Amino acid sequence: CTRRHLCISAVALLVLAAALASGVALALLPRAPGCIPRVVIFFAPNNRTGFLCDDRVTCVPASWVCDRVSNCRNGEDEQEQLCGDLPHSLPGYLVFHCSNPKSWVYADQRCNGMNDCGDCSDETGSLAACPPCGWEWWSCSTVHFEFCSCIPRRLCRDGIQHCLGWSDEFVC
Repeated sequence: CTRRHLCISAVALLVLAAALASGVALALLPRAPGCIPRVVIFFAPNNRTGFLCDDRVTCVPASWVCDRVSNCRNGEDEQEQLCGDLPHSLPGYLVFHCSNPKSWVYADQRCNGMNDCGDCSDETGSLAACPPCGWEWWSCSTVHFEFCSCIPRRLCRDGIQHCLGWSDEFVC
């Protein structure tokens, strides 16, 4: 083979890959007006999952879906098919089930530092699988219901006890 044949082969492969990608993209588009909008897993820049609107550009955070405010141009994040029987009508990746079987929160509320489940199961334990506290947080056993195992560093040395051992006032 000559270099020219190699270049022609590379171009042919690129054209084939582009055609295949176009075919996949077209297959993902909604097939007919009035159909239940296709919900695909979309990772936002902060690695949180969200709801991809029909325009294929707008990504709505999970907790903005079915909140009675249309965030998609055509309102597909508030449609009855999606919001009719919460959380069962939502795609599984938008929901986090708390340790209490009757409780759930939106997936983007898991590992956000706040006690959204009420029992800290969205922040601690194997169900949540949260990473350690980030640099803007202080790790401790908290005394307030609002937080679980981390407090925002802005609460350090504020004269109010947020950690059991007062580490937020003397060490943080």
